[in-house]
Amino acid sequence: MRVERGGINVTALGSHASSESGPRSAPGDGRPGGDSGSGAVIRCSGVHKTYRTAGREVRALRGVDLTIDGPGFYAIMGASGSGKSTLLHLLAALDAPDRGELFVSGHALHTMTERQLTNLRRRNLGIVFQQFNLIPTLTARENVELPGALAGDSAAGLRERSEALLASLGLEGRGDHRPDALSGGEQQRVAIARALLYAPRVVLADEPTGNLDSVSAEKLWRLLGGIAQEQQITVVMVTHEPAAAAHCARVHVLQDGAVTGTIESEGLDAAGVATRYQELVRTA
Repeated sequence: MRVERGGINVTALGSHASSESGPRSAPGDGRPGGDSGSGAVIRCSGVHKTYRTAGREVRALRGVDLTIDGPGFYAIMGASGSGKSTLLHLLAALDAPDRGELFVSGHALHTMTERQLTNLRRRNLGIVFQQFNLIPTLTARENVELPGALAGDSAAGLRERSEALLASLGLEGRGDHRPDALSGGEQQRVAIARALLYAPRVVLADEPTGNLDSVSAEKLWRLLGGIAQEQQITVVMVTHEPAAAAHCARVHVLQDGAVTGTIESEGLDAAGVATRYQELVRTA
């Protein structure tokens, strides 16, 4: 990718990206202006998902009811096999529920076509994966710009946004490095910059610190919380770690495919979150 160098204050990225994305449009096209979902940023009502593997059924989600008003930093917490990654994939429009209603950022995902969902993921959702999912042959800057390059956006505009994002995440001067020349924490920050390219209203993170050491993980949790507060967006993180959940304003506990309770985690440390989590699990 050959693009022109530029710079922009990261706090202005929201309006800058929106102006390039075109006008707000009619409901259901994958851009802002869809069904309201009762005004919540995220709302799930009676969401079910069953997978069929090796001749057997796995009921991953069993009637999930969840409301996140946002903006802010929130966690969906559960043990392995609780269905938390499945739920995140549905919220990210990467899979579809078998039944139930699913609203994200005002869009009724359960009624949208695949093309509409693709547009929604590209312009209005940021997704951060545990495995980073960076292209090894591209530089950090090119990885950040990739969604826009595939969409045919202006190279100069992409350079402007990618360099501002990388600088805001402490990666100034690292944009020309390929992933194998970056630490795990730096790679995940590149992935976060890519997720923020279009200044989305919602960012979804699936165990984002699963491959990081404890020091890098702590820095990343603080970073995600800071992004939610400074940009006034909704960041939802799936985790099984009380230390991660302690950084969030609210923790939604998922057990056996259903939300069984909520932890108001402000003022709680990891031990406090772990205690409340165990109490909820025991009484569910």
